[in-house]
Amino acid sequence: MKKAMYIVAGSVSLSLGVVGVFLPVLPTTPFLLLAAFCYLRSSERLYDWLMNHWLFGPFLYNYVTYRAIRMRVKVASITVLWATIIASVLLVHNIYVTLLLVLVGVAVSVHILMLKTLRHERHADAAGDSEVQDGH
Repeated sequence: MKKAMYIVAGSVSLSLGVVGVFLPVLPTTPFLLLAAFCYLRSSERLYDWLMNHWLFGPFLYNYVTYRAIRMRVKVASITVLWATIIASVLLVHNIYVTLLLVLVGVAVSVHILMLKTLRHERHADAAGDSEVQDGH
């Protein structure tokens, strides 16, 4: 029963993460990390599939292993984040929503900027610490 609950939770989380790729309002990374967590505890086959997925696998591996992402991912993430926030602020004329969006945008930006920068993307490889830079 517990295993089935983890698989369902992982699958829902993965689905939300995939939607988040196309809908910048949803945070993709936390949902993908939650899916990996759930699959790790329920199905080795699903966990391996996710960690070796052509799109999500390298990103998840690098994030989990090195707490790092590539510079282009940092730039793209922050650009899409703030473009979406600005569009939302322009469409919704509510000071509370604006403040909430700006606070979330600042928090997410700080988190992204605090991640290490991966110089060369490695997946399932024994890359040393020389592949990762602190900060930007």
